[in-house]
Amino acid sequence: MPSQHPEEAGHGHVVESYVTRMYGGLPRYLVLNSGRFLGPRWWHTTRFTRHLITDAATIHDEELEALLGYEWRSRLTAAWLIGVDRREQFRTRIGDLLLASEACYSGGAYCFALARFGTHADAEILTAYLDRYLPCTDLHYDQPAALGALLRLDAHLGTHHADRFTEPDGLWDEWIKGVGRLGYPSYTPAEQRHWTDLHCDFANAWTHRPAAGRA
Repeated sequence: MPSQHPEEAGHGHVVESYVTRMYGGLPRYLVLNSGRFLGPRWWHTTRFTRHLITDAATIHDEELEALLGYEWRSRLTAAWLIGVDRREQFRTRIGDLLLASEACYSGGAYCFALARFGTHADAEILTAYLDRYLPCTDLHYDQPAALGALLRLDAHLGTHHADRFTEPDGLWDEWIKGVGRLGYPSYTPAEQRHWTDLHCDFANAWTHRPAAGRA
């Protein structure tokens, strides 16, 4: 998928407005990618989160498209805003970007968005991703985030899509062995489900609160 600077789409403001806004000396995209906002000792969590919720509710679809058409920082931020506001009209776009796996870091945000949508269609996208990339035992992409999101959806929907991936000596175990030889740490399915739950429960808690003004 070709990359296009938002300026070329008539939305030159979106990177500064939504992606690189600073919190405690860190740009928004880096805070989202690191999960720093989940830590109880980060002093900027309330301001950061209020702005995130507000932006997720007010950003225009055209602005989100401009961000999704650019590089990984913009795509990561757009996927978070889409997931927080549950803009399911972006499901196909998010799924295409996840399956293409063109850019680093942004894939985890796509998985977050799909987990937030919470439907069978989202489980099918995550299943298709794992079918494509778990057999690639020399590629460490977003397999952990995809499995965590799929496990959460299975629990929510009463389905068992993840079972065939996580069975003993199945695709997940083989992938873990393969990337382990490349120096990557092991991940258990339970750890990945927990990480997805932390992100989604965080978004659930804040989006159920009354709207707050920008500070």
